[in-house]
Amino acid sequence: MLEGHRVSPISVRGFAVASATAVTTVGAVVGVASGDPQHASDNVETTASDATLLSDIPTGEQAQVQTASLAQQASAQAAAADQAAQKSAEEAARVQAAHDAKAKKQAADDKAAAAKKAAAAKKAAEEAKKQQESITSATFTVRSSYSASQAQALARQIVPSGQFQCFSNIVTHESGWNYTATNPSSGAYGLVQALPGSKMASVGADWRTNPATQIKWGLNYMNNRYGSPCGAWSFWQVHHAY
Repeated sequence: MLEGHRVSPISVRGFAVASATAVTTVGAVVGVASGDPQHASDNVETTASDATLLSDIPTGEQAQVQTASLAQQASAQAAAADQAAQKSAEEAARVQAAHDAKAKKQAADDKAAAAKKAAAAKKAAEEAKKQQESITSATFTVRSSYSASQAQALARQIVPSGQFQCFSNIVTHESGWNYTATNPSSGAYGLVQALPGSKMASVGADWRTNPATQIKWGLNYMNNRYGSPCGAWSFWQVHHAY
């Protein structure tokens, strides 16, 4: 073999230095990434020592050693970057999964709350309907005449307690609780001033003489047209009629 192609001890030593340099460079990168300054410092010191050895290599062989060292450093840096990117992606996926789970739970809770609210409203409506049917069909002792206080006592038995004051406000303004009150201009009649008074016959034929019949009809009218006596009273306050 020609002398120029023989692998000299210096060449072998040069490649050993390159390998050591690359290894310590990777160690330095890992030390910094892991937050271990001592590890990184040790590796840097080792690299510096190896760099001194590199100066002993002939100039013609230093380029090969330096190229190998740089390639090893680039490979180590790329690996560290890939690891950091993968960790970041995993964390982002974890955060998104937690967010999605929270949103899904909130949607389920909202749906359950809405269903519960709807069920409660339906039950309340059914109970109110039953109460109204019971009141409408109820009969009261018929008198030959009724005072204002007696008419009010009948209304308290028929109108729901939460709506009584609104109902009373309207009747007070319309008739002063006089069940035979007649408007001389329009002919409106009774406690709630039905116009015409004969409308109240839908509840009872005794609409002219029985305050209970008039109260039942008036309550039905207010519920159907305004949703409740309080709804009717709100309208009355603006228009002074209902």
